[in-house]
Amino acid sequence: MTSYAATRDRVEHYFDRSATKVWERLTSDAPVSGVRATVRAGRDKMRALMLAQLPADLRGARVLDAGCGTGAMAVELARRGADVVAVDISPALVGIAEQRMPANLAGHITWVAGDMLEATSGVFDHALAMDSMIYYSAPDIAALLGKASPRINGKFVFTLPPRTPALMAMWRVGKLFPRADRSPTMIPQTTAGIAHALRNADVKGRLVDVERVKSGFYISNALVFEGGKS
Repeated sequence: MTSYAATRDRVEHYFDRSATKVWERLTSDAPVSGVRATVRAGRDKMRALMLAQLPADLRGARVLDAGCGTGAMAVELARRGADVVAVDISPALVGIAEQRMPANLAGHITWVAGDMLEATSGVFDHALAMDSMIYYSAPDIAALLGKASPRINGKFVFTLPPRTPALMAMWRVGKLFPRADRSPTMIPQTTAGIAHALRNADVKGRLVDVERVKSGFYISNALVFEGGKS
């Protein structure tokens, strides 16, 4: 998975160096521009949609928040009673998440800086990855799901950018004119394309397209993968 490793390193560089302050503000209650407000609203709606795929009562469940960012998802999972392992490639964002964690949830969330799978251990009841797989190719995503599947007993809920004409146009421009700040470029996907990549990688399981969220400049699809089920 050489391409995966290269993309992961680029994502780490971007979020740990170039975009930390932007994401700290975007994920707070601080005023933001109109464009960023639509992104914030879209992410809030997507987070709620993803959480709705899991039981309301998560007491006794061990849940992985893969790509936890500044910790909003992990906090909501812990409030439902889950024992949460929250991991992010950016140590800076993990540090912000730890600072924001409500004091009453201490002991319910384990914060980890590193690769979403390699930096964690053990088996989980469920996993969520909100906008943390959007920079990877379909084969890399299939490989990630295949690697995660033996460690997740229930649902792996994740998001991907849909392959719409508008997103494809932005993607092509981004490929032609790389940004100077080394920001990673998201790769639009289709559910059928991910299913095809899973078959090619011989990863067994059931992939479900849940719902699309669109809020101004934020557009993303929620999907669920359950390994070992046909």
